[in-house]
Amino acid sequence: MKPLFSLLLAGAHWPARLIACLGAALCLALTFLVCARLPLSQADLPIIVAPLGASAVLVFAVPASPLAQPWPVIGGNTLSALVGVAAYHLIPQTALAAGVAVGAAILAMSLLRCLHPPGGAAALTAVIGSPGIHAAGWMFALAPVGVNSLALVALGICYHRMTGHGYPHRPAPAPAAAALGGLHAADIDAALADLHETFDIAPEDLDALLTRAEAHAAARRAGSTRAVRPGKPVR
Repeated sequence: MKPLFSLLLAGAHWPARLIACLGAALCLALTFLVCARLPLSQADLPIIVAPLGASAVLVFAVPASPLAQPWPVIGGNTLSALVGVAAYHLIPQTALAAGVAVGAAILAMSLLRCLHPPGGAAALTAVIGSPGIHAAGWMFALAPVGVNSLALVALGICYHRMTGHGYPHRPAPAPAAAALGGLHAADIDAALADLHETFDIAPEDLDALLTRAEAHAAARRAGSTRAVRPGKPVR
């Protein structure tokens, strides 16, 4: 049984999580201040959209996730907002328009490799938002949604670099699988096909993780005291 308040994600630890909390707080506030210079309030548009809070969770709490990378954040939010605007104008029944907007946004993000969960909320906001959002039409996807997303990503890149973490994420190199006589990419693909599940980790990261784990297991079985050099911890 895990202790109370233990972290949910594998590889997470409290110092990095506290840094992530601080980064999300600071950068979201700065995003608000930056976007407040735009003439959004005069157009009855929100200075910052609610889905950006969910984007901040991904960018700062799980920056290694494929869903948290710059293109998914910017492209996913903006594209989904466009899909939501289209659904609002094409489908007069609000309930149906809301469902179609989210479903079509997932499809569009999947096709363009920018799947980002807050994008579903951006699409929904375009359908059930205020009269000002509806009056803005297609421009809602660019400002505030696109500008908000771009500002958050830019600030996220700066913050992660200042705190010594890589963002956008690049997979750490793994020990050579051939030298270990172990896993190959085809083996990982076959295992994923067996499970019929989708996991929030890039195939390259999964390959590096499993290959490194196999190297540790081989060293343990051999009774070796030589450690496999670890990569940066995953938050």
